[in-house]
Amino acid sequence: MLISKRPQRTLAREAAIGGIGFFHGADVAMRFLPAEPDAGIRFVRTDLPGRPGVAARIDQVVPTQRRTAVQDGPAKVEMIEHVMAALAGMQVDNCTIEIDAPECPGLDGSSKAYVELLDEVGTVDQDRPRQALTLERSFVVREGDAVLAAHPNSAEGLTLSYHLDYGQASPIGNQSVLVALTPDTFRDEVASSRTFLLEQEAKGLREAGIGLRTTEADVLLFGPAGVVGNSLRFPDECARHKILDMVGDLALLGMDLHGFVVAHRSGHHTNASLVRKLMQAVEKDREKEARPRAALPIRADGTIDIQGILEILPHRYPMLLLDRVIELQEGRRVVGLKNVSANEAFFQGHWPGRPIMPGVLIIEAMAQAAGVLIASTVNRSGRAAVIASIDAVKLRRPVVPGDQLRLEVDALKIKTSYASVAAVARVDDAIAAEARIRFVLIDAPAVA
Repeated sequence: MLISKRPQRTLAREAAIGGIGFFHGADVAMRFLPAEPDAGIRFVRTDLPGRPGVAARIDQVVPTQRRTAVQDGPAKVEMIEHVMAALAGMQVDNCTIEIDAPECPGLDGSSKAYVELLDEVGTVDQDRPRQALTLERSFVVREGDAVLAAHPNSAEGLTLSYHLDYGQASPIGNQSVLVALTPDTFRDEVASSRTFLLEQEAKGLREAGIGLRTTEADVLLFGPAGVVGNSLRFPDECARHKILDMVGDLALLGMDLHGFVVAHRSGHHTNASLVRKLMQAVEKDREKEARPRAALPIRADGTIDIQGILEILPHRYPMLLLDRVIELQEGRRVVGLKNVSANEAFFQGHWPGRPIMPGVLIIEAMAQAAGVLIASTVNRSGRAAVIASIDAVKLRRPVVPGDQLRLEVDALKIKTSYASVAAVARVDDAIAAEARIRFVLIDAPAVA
């Protein structure tokens, strides 16, 4: 579900930084410029004719080994993950980055210098809310031994976990790290963690003409005995750098992410696959909400009669257990009535000689009233609310022919893909039943 929790931000003033590109070895100059709300992050290649640009979004990502790259026509920028991580980690949403080379400078292999630059120039809030995707279900990507999963989080914000395991023969030992992401935790616990690779991998890259100007001081190089010509900033620095890469790659979503992301042996390609899955879910929800939204058939006196209920709910005889809606506060509360007649079909077998309405049908009646409440909040076109769980059920008194059930339902949470309510059924002033009911919303044919 898309929400807005904070204002968008951009830089307070221009900033510049330079260095050497790790892969191509070119001298690189970058200039960071404030940008308008909703502009996002955009790279501009000042060294190319016409100064073409490319947006830092998942739909612009192109396959590239060991790094993240975006391309739009002639404008291609590689190894953007450390820059993107710094901007996302420090909550800078809108920025134009002018760059005069095909890749971002490697600096010390981390986001540390970028964060220091952002701290120096400062940020300003903008008069537009920042969208955030709050996960309501899990998304999983598996690629070989790599697994990356994004789950709903019990707390607001983004929590990231990474487990690094290259096997017993690797000089890089198993590492695990967990970070609840904020600008402070990113700055203190993630930003200074550096790129790492094995000594033999570095040798192979240099033989291929890659990384010729990169030294042992620029990255963490691991030989059989451990780090070569450098020292660790954290005992689990490699796992922390994987978190850094995740922050940068997840920023390609173009919005904040609220959830719990768990990774095992994943990398840039896996990260991008997850972002694509998330973006597909966002687009699907947008399509659903963009469908023509039918107005609820509410009468002038604020009630909904049986004809209106038949328009909203898919239930029909003998399972329609709601006769009238007498109160509706859209998205908050509904009160409905069920007149319990001696002619109800279920009384034929429950029980002959002593008719009692089954408790499960009282709960079903409450759920149907909740269906009207949910329909007042989300686009009901082609959707149906299906019971997922029922908790805290209490059946307090029998319901018999001649009773009138007053069904009172209050929303606890209603989202685009799920809802939960607290419901009470009364006969006169006495509680007959109560329960907490959770629904999932599924695609279904529109009610005829």
